[in-house]
Amino acid sequence: MKQMTLGSTGFEKHAKATRRAQFLAQMDRVVPWKQLCALIQPVYSTGAAGRPPVGLERMLRIYFLQQWFNLSDPAAEEALYDSMAMRQFVGIDLGREPAPDETTILRFRHLLESHDLGRQLFAAVGTHLQAQGLKIATGTIVDATIISAPPSTKNADKARDPEMKPTQKNQQWFFGMKAHVGVDSKTKLIHSVAATAANVADSSVLPVLLHGSETRVWGDQAYRGKRDVIRARAPQAQDFVNRRYRQRGTIDEVERRKNQTKSRVRAKVEHTIGVIKRIFGFVKVRYRGLAKNAHRLFVTAALANLYLARSYLLRRQRESCA
Repeated sequence: MKQMTLGSTGFEKHAKATRRAQFLAQMDRVVPWKQLCALIQPVYSTGAAGRPPVGLERMLRIYFLQQWFNLSDPAAEEALYDSMAMRQFVGIDLGREPAPDETTILRFRHLLESHDLGRQLFAAVGTHLQAQGLKIATGTIVDATIISAPPSTKNADKARDPEMKPTQKNQQWFFGMKAHVGVDSKTKLIHSVAATAANVADSSVLPVLLHGSETRVWGDQAYRGKRDVIRARAPQAQDFVNRRYRQRGTIDEVERRKNQTKSRVRAKVEHTIGVIKRIFGFVKVRYRGLAKNAHRLFVTAALANLYLARSYLLRRQRESCA
């Protein structure tokens, strides 16, 4: 597919490159389209029966737009008609063809979900980034964040989603799921992801978030007392998890200062989670059940890694062309 540009078309003499258009132009250059399409191609329709399918890369671009801008299937169709920048990114000329309708977009999403391709897309992006020189180091920061679900029972089933659960945090109750991430302490890239109900303890998912070659592991106090679990998964790892420094109203100043030092590294995970929740808008679940929302989490984590690495990847492209 031809690379998108920021230039205006037609008679738009005074068009301006918006932040959305600039963002899409950058992501167009850093996403490894060929590798990702190759993963989906074996299960994508060839059009031997029925009407010809929409091009695979075009549908993948629309699917990524949904993750970047937090769009439902109907909203994605509307956005393609409303935004020239999005149409340019996808490669749609309304003078020649309509945008794919919401049913086509939904079916493509269901295709990815039914074959659990979110995990494969996440792994493929990780492989691509390592090939570009962004190696996973020996330090991992672990953390979990709550993704809210609708608590109301005013729906067709007269019930909440049975796979979402309540949990209490800072004396406040939440309902939904948890996104667990293992983040590289040097690059802030996500190397491990897991999704659970919100009532699952953060520390119970700890082994899944470690790649095994760590020499240091950081985390908040939710992971304290798990040194044996860390060593079982990563034998060379030192435990840099924050400790409890307040006991029965007494503050241990030495332990508090140690926590502050550890938190200078641990805080990097908040930047990564911020991309997922604040920039891409994944603060609430969109679907019922853990499986579909876990699929979205894997894809969003892959795209967050590309977003975090975009400056590095674009610089490498410029250097290779010089």
